Amino acid sequence: MTQDSQQPQDGQKPMLTTTRPALHRTLTHGGSPREGQPDPDLIDRYEGIIHRQRLSWTTHHHLTKILGSGGQGVVFLSERRGADHFTLPVAIKVFSPEHYASAKEYDEAMARMAKVASEVALIQHDCLLDVHNFVDRNRIRGMVMEWIDGYDLRRLLVPSMLELVHSRVSPSRWEYINSVLVTAGPVQPRFKPGVAVKVVRDCLGALAALHRHGIVHGDIKPANIMLKRTGSAKIVDIGSAFQLEDPPPVRTCTLQYAAPEVLEGQEATPRSDLASLGYVLIELLSGQPLFSHLNGLRELLEARRSLPHRLHEVVPHEVAVNDLLMKFCCGMIAPDPQKRFPSAEAAELLKSVSASAFHRQLVLSDMASEYGNEIRLWLEELKELEEQVREEGSSGMAL
Repeated sequence: MTQDSQQPQDGQKPMLTTTRPALHRTLTHGGSPREGQPDPDLIDRYEGIIHRQRLSWTTHHHLTKILGSGGQGVVFLSERRGADHFTLPVAIKVFSPEHYASAKEYDEAMARMAKVASEVALIQHDCLLDVHNFVDRNRIRGMVMEWIDGYDLRRLLVPSMLELVHSRVSPSRWEYINSVLVTAGPVQPRFKPGVAVKVVRDCLGALAALHRHGIVHGDIKPANIMLKRTGSAKIVDIGSAFQLEDPPPVRTCTLQYAAPEVLEGQEATPRSDLASLGYVLIELLSGQPLFSHLNGLRELLEARRSLPHRLHEVVPHEVAVNDLLMKFCCGMIAPDPQKRFPSAEAAELLKSVSASAFHRQLVLSDMASEYGNEIRLWLEELKELEEQVREEGSSGMAL
């Protein structure tokens, strides 16, 4: 594209006009046609692809390390290799058949999972896992997903992570981290209220997107929530997700974070996801797991039913005295599903009691911060510190 100016008339400024070259021609940056003749064979191959409107190729994956494992299978960090040395880090979950009574039962479960994965892949929400493909190798299924550069909450809720930061940052930076981001809790690090609610708001957005498509996640817990190094949270691992209209005959979940109705054997619903996320929020705020010390369904159910009444004993004083935040927590974890927020959108956006209302309260009180950016800076710092420790360890071994 070039620009020419018409001759000015009667002292007027020159008028710019645009001259467009033929669209099929390739021009250099200077605007002149590219010299040389294209290879006729390559042109034939290119036109053949365009004419057939079909492509096929073999994708190679190198499984570099295990990212996680559980009852459903193993998640690997992989490297997708393309042409001309193109590589892309991805995660692959390989589904184990060991918990299925027959190959037919495994195939049926995988077909159901593939259908859910297809729906999730179409959602494309920033706070929800991106699904790339569902593959079959010798009848063993795998799900190809985005690799997320960051930390899952379970990894961040380990005391050693906070101790690492304490040992390596300046006193002023340590004081700031404790006042704005995260501080020591009774058992594990606890997130400051603004940061904890920021994480939950991202998760509510992802759950709202899932629920609009008729999908229940079914296994919300700290290990399935990642904080990206960009500063946002992301819900991952849809291995337990299912469509409301097609629930699986056997559901999988993590008992420590399952809603009471799920523990009682009733159907899981979108409100069940809200209860699970509410338990995660209270764990972040309190600095202690809520139900890990309990054994048996009866004890777990009783603890969930009594939690709203003893919540002020579980959370720190700065949370217990905030009426809005306490009401929000209770709206997430009410033992009766009908007394919880009616939807993830309501939990996020209701004007009176919601996650956004709490953040507005912080803004009006001049207590708010740019939480996404604070998380980003903290995770970058943490990554650098881990690399320093790793390098020092390698140097020590070399010596």
